[in-house]
Amino acid sequence: MDQFDKMLAKWQPTALSLFRFITGLLLFQYGVAKIFKFPVLPYFANIPPLITAAGALELVLGALLMIGLFTRISAFILSGEMAFAYFLGHMFKDPANPVFLPLLNAGTSAILFCFACLYLATAGGGPYSVDEMRKK
Repeated sequence: MDQFDKMLAKWQPTALSLFRFITGLLLFQYGVAKIFKFPVLPYFANIPPLITAAGALELVLGALLMIGLFTRISAFILSGEMAFAYFLGHMFKDPANPVFLPLLNAGTSAILFCFACLYLATAGGGPYSVDEMRKK
């Protein structure tokens, strides 16, 4: 088991950079869908200003995460946005009837994005990032 741990541990920095890129890409796609209406999704057809603002954050900060520029602050802001999205857009969508279980309120991805970004805010962008290149 110790050898297995050592084998995987050497790939941790690369996995962190890949995790950062994929998390940014997935958030970026939400921004593109909300702001540019591509792909066309009925759910994002006529969004209110708050969702437009969320889309702008996802578009810009998701792109920054993908390239690994200002990773920690971008991820921290996105983590807060996702926490806000979960509580406002999922758990308390109907304030009179809050739905606490993520499986029932469709908030699982918001929670996962929140904690993924919180991790990136603490771990940084990894060795394959613009942030790392700027240090050299």
